[in-house]
Amino acid sequence: MSALSVEPESPRGTGWDEIVRVWEETDAPEGSKVEIIEGVVTVSPPPSEEHNDTAELLHERLYGAISPDCDWGIYQTLGLTCPETGGLFIPDLCVVPREALRRGTRVPATEAELVVEVTSPSNANHDRIKKAHGYAVAGVPLYLLLDAWQSGRPTATLYGEPQNGTYRVLASVEYGEELTLPAPFKLVLDTGIFPLS
Repeated sequence: MSALSVEPESPRGTGWDEIVRVWEETDAPEGSKVEIIEGVVTVSPPPSEEHNDTAELLHERLYGAISPDCDWGIYQTLGLTCPETGGLFIPDLCVVPREALRRGTRVPATEAELVVEVTSPSNANHDRIKKAHGYAVAGVPLYLLLDAWQSGRPTATLYGEPQNGTYRVLASVEYGEELTLPAPFKLVLDTGIFPLS
């Protein structure tokens, strides 16, 4: 992973808008993920096959868990902004009202109903700590972390009830066990379907 830092309040007057401009102009290899994490533009390599399989398998199951009455979409490459923490995240999956996308290519993280991150060796700590904090500050109701790199014990952890920039752990299971996403999703997820890295 490489990084380019822009001080949020440098003497030249650069701030959030300057960081976003640098992010927009970053030329990264195809398939790489370019994000802003705590005011730093970061470039992660393309995800592994197991990473992509995990996201796709969950994506498929989420479609069956969303009520047709909700006008929500499930997105894999949507930028979610959280300027309060200097973040512009591109989660592996997020569930967002379709109306929010009509307002631009980047959506405030506050609009998300559920955010999912699948860890990779190069970015696991960003997903576990920095992004969890950003999503909690934004008030995202549910954050699902699929962590195949957690101390040799792949785990799925569902966070909720964000308050003061932190989440409460609602459930945490090892891969192979079931994890239930609460309403409005009402999804019982068999984590045994996810490939091990």
